[in-house]
Amino acid sequence: MKRIMLSAMHSGAGKTVAVCALLAALKKRGLDVRAFKCGPDYIDPMFHTRVLGVPGRNLDLFLQGDDGAARTLHRCAGDIAVLEGAMGYYDGVAGTEQASAWDVAAKTRTPVVLVLRPQGVGLSLAAQVRGMMDFRPDSRIAGLLLTDCRKSLSDYLTPILERETGLPVLGYLPPMEEARLESRHLGLLTPDEITALGARFDVIAEQMERTVDLDRLLSLAAEGSHEIPEPEPRCWVCRIAVARDEAFCFYYADGLDALRAAGAELVFFSPLRDHALPEKTDGLYLGGGYPELYAQALSENGAMRAAVRGAVLGGLPTVAECGGFLYLQKSLEDPQGEAYPMCGALPGAGVRTDRLRRFGYAWLEAEADSLLMRKGERVPVHEFHYWDCTQNGADLRAVKPGGSQWRCGWASQTLYAAFPHLHFDGALPLAERFVRACERK
Repeated sequence: MKRIMLSAMHSGAGKTVAVCALLAALKKRGLDVRAFKCGPDYIDPMFHTRVLGVPGRNLDLFLQGDDGAARTLHRCAGDIAVLEGAMGYYDGVAGTEQASAWDVAAKTRTPVVLVLRPQGVGLSLAAQVRGMMDFRPDSRIAGLLLTDCRKSLSDYLTPILERETGLPVLGYLPPMEEARLESRHLGLLTPDEITALGARFDVIAEQMERTVDLDRLLSLAAEGSHEIPEPEPRCWVCRIAVARDEAFCFYYADGLDALRAAGAELVFFSPLRDHALPEKTDGLYLGGGYPELYAQALSENGAMRAAVRGAVLGGLPTVAECGGFLYLQKSLEDPQGEAYPMCGALPGAGVRTDRLRRFGYAWLEAEADSLLMRKGERVPVHEFHYWDCTQNGADLRAVKPGGSQWRCGWASQTLYAAFPHLHFDGALPLAERFVRACERK
């Protein structure tokens, strides 16, 4: 499967819009396309999924390790893989290039198209691109794409950029109302919240066909190694209820697949609308999302809150990350500061704050055996949230790459509940441990 990456010098350059338009355009050409997001972002793969109709996946060298990310990329069959970078091209862990988009491109031998959003620059833009090309011995940068750029500016910049950098300018996307996607505290709105999203990307894809040389872009794509055959799936040995609706929507596709491969039948339910857990449930998975935006509706569903509380306190093996962790508290504040009762399986209160809390990658260190972790292990995790909790737990130690550390989480033989997000398809057998605990239930 061929592969190409679209990345940028900074956030806000229009990567997601350009990637989704490219996915739509290639799909219309009859190509079997797969999409991947570098790093831990949950929302951009939702857009990829909406455009393609197949799961968008993450390539995260920190959470999955090099082997895990390579496995994710190479086991997906198709004609071409389109990778989307994260943040700035070289921005990785703790001020290094580790786990950056460049790191992914280098380790997967993927050519990169640098997305540029020119504003108030001319020759200086070429200087910036040359700096990006020379910053590391093998930048992997093979072409340039201008976004939010009028034709007159593209006509002016293209010969300058090509002369000074030696890279082809593949075209431009002009300013378009369809390309303006709204954001909030955790990033873009989710696809379900944006009206006529498919039609909007169709319009941008049609524009891309007119003003971007897609044939030349495709010629830059590199051929990947052969796909890795999937192991024979295990027979289902347990049923795990997975919360999935507007309030709980942050899951890694490969993490869910890892649970299935370990023998779990995943049964999805809505804490917003359903009034009981699925029948014959052996385990519970409460992922991240936006429970704070739906605090009143979640609170009003008293039957589900009682069911979840009873299941957790009754020893049902449970994983609750970030938003799921907030749902298990006694109460949760909405964006207006109004507190609503939640499940009450944990003793704290979820409270709003005015800034990101403990943002970024970290390791969780285990001092005792528990549902997912074993004594002495270090599990890579990621945090990204504005809400906090009055009682974050103290069963685990979180350590950031820069050295800061803190206690967090509730971990027992039947529970992992904490803000940090895990990846079930990383180096440690977290999926197998969760499934085995559910099987023994």
